[in-house]
Amino acid sequence: MLLAACGTPGPPLPPSLELPKPVTDLRAARKGDKVYLAWSPPAQTTERQTIRHLGPTRVCRSLQAQMKDCVSVVGQLPPARLPRAASQTTPKAQAEYIDSLPREIQQENPTAQVTYAVLVVNESGRSAGLSNQVQVPAAPTLPVPANFNAQVTAQGILLTWSCGPAPARAPPYIQYRVRVYRRGENAKADTNAGEVEIQDCSKTELLDQSFEWEQTYSYRATVVTVVSVPGKPEMQVEGDDSAPVKVFPHDVYPPAVPTGLQAVFSGVGQAPFIDLVWAPVTDADLAGYNVYRHEEGGQAVKTNSEMVKTPAFRDSNVAAGKKYFYSVSAVDLRGNESARSEEASESVP
Repeated sequence: MLLAACGTPGPPLPPSLELPKPVTDLRAARKGDKVYLAWSPPAQTTERQTIRHLGPTRVCRSLQAQMKDCVSVVGQLPPARLPRAASQTTPKAQAEYIDSLPREIQQENPTAQVTYAVLVVNESGRSAGLSNQVQVPAAPTLPVPANFNAQVTAQGILLTWSCGPAPARAPPYIQYRVRVYRRGENAKADTNAGEVEIQDCSKTELLDQSFEWEQTYSYRATVVTVVSVPGKPEMQVEGDDSAPVKVFPHDVYPPAVPTGLQAVFSGVGQAPFIDLVWAPVTDADLAGYNVYRHEEGGQAVKTNSEMVKTPAFRDSNVAAGKKYFYSVSAVDLRGNESARSEEASESVP
């Protein structure tokens, strides 16, 4: 006799709500009036199923420190504008949105933070909640520095700009400064070349001395808003950038002329010689010195066969009964030679 067993069906499973997982990696950065948002679109539902019916993604903004729901929607991305969700083949898929921060918010809330979140919904407009929340300063920014220019000088690269409009009724805890960035031709990132406080437009220039000669650089300037409220962390917001200025600092500038040259004869009981000493030249790219000598009525001739590395030289090629006149020049690493120092003379008995 053959027995057959039959199973009892369980209760039916509820239909899937198809709720996309909330975004967890929302990031925000502000530049001028623009806030740049980026995040990874969800690939699964809250039930760990592949999303089949994705709805739009809403961008939410608030002046509250924490949003409970998306009351103020400042933008919306339909599914067609979203990149495919991250997978093994596209591990870095990113959604992006740029929000224009109204000037009224900046002027009325200079010390506040603006909070952003995104809300991903399904086809029915339902969601599993807001993303992680991120903040940017609401502080107002100023226009780009006008007439930004770079000029190569013997002292360094002189960066200049025109004084812009004064900020209207800036509170005492808000300061503005011009920040200049430099990037080498093959560099992957910018270098902060320096900053200048904006007060009464008394200073509209910056001297960059940290570059290398014979290299091509691109410079840009921006006005930075600095918010320093007692008891709170300092906040900074960069304004828009000036147009980049390219410069090639070719070094045709000699070092400073040596000074303080003295000549002293020595030779009692030994072969005669004349010792020379002078004040050292402090140029950072100094390579050494050349020493020149001539007799009365003669033409000065360089006496050193190799570059003199220290501010001192001994001339042993002297003869009794003659008077010698000396001068010294400085030479930099690229071979630029300074004018000669004032002469010093000494006689050999």
